[in-house]
Amino acid sequence: MEDTNKVVFAGAGPGDPELITVKAMKALGSADLIIYAGSLVPEAVLCWKGENTKTLSSENMDLAQIINTIQLSFSMGKKVVRLHTGDPALYGAIFEQMRELQALNIPYEVIPGVTAAFAASAKMRMEYTLPEKTQTLILTRISGRTPVPDTEDLDKLAAHRSALAIYLSLGQIGRVQTILETHYGKDSICAVAFKVSHPDEKIIYTRVDGLVKTCEENRITRHALIIAGKSVEASLDPTHILSSKLYDSGFSHGYRTAK
Repeated sequence: MEDTNKVVFAGAGPGDPELITVKAMKALGSADLIIYAGSLVPEAVLCWKGENTKTLSSENMDLAQIINTIQLSFSMGKKVVRLHTGDPALYGAIFEQMRELQALNIPYEVIPGVTAAFAASAKMRMEYTLPEKTQTLILTRISGRTPVPDTEDLDKLAAHRSALAIYLSLGQIGRVQTILETHYGKDSICAVAFKVSHPDEKIIYTRVDGLVKTCEENRITRHALIIAGKSVEASLDPTHILSSKLYDSGFSHGYRTAK
């Protein structure tokens, strides 16, 4: 019979154990070994592991150590889950891990997860795509120790003035504020989403020109994303946003005739 055992890369979601997918939850429950990103994945998410499942944090491991651990467990017929925060495809560094497994002929699959930008929008009761206001969401980060391509420089992306979720950029918050001031305006409203869905989460609204001060006053230096754009302001004052055509009684589409 063909061996169907695969290494599983799974998204842990933003932190709340109940925001993990059912498929990922089942994978954790049947795993022999879970290697989780301990610096970001809260141990609370491990509540779904099996009674005899072993867990190992990768916060002090390099790529070779992670792959060697997976390879050893897999060679023993063990079910291995590599648990990443949020959605593993976004800033999860999974491509290099998958590439190594592929070279070793170790089969794998990926289970998506809820990323912080969407946990934040749910908490804020916000829609990123608003009729005739913004129809684009950009997920990005500012260049720092990890560079970004010149064509994806935050200043160039912010020029679109779309809905914008900025990850992993608290260390460059001064530059972020300057760029947002230039393209969104000093008096526009942005949000700082800190540890969304965790017990100590905070959603803080601030004028763009007060972004640095807000982060300093709340001692936020990591585990937060910055959300900017008309979507944020609309979530606080929805009265000036047009309704969509989708549910407009005067708009026909393939399932409904206009009245």
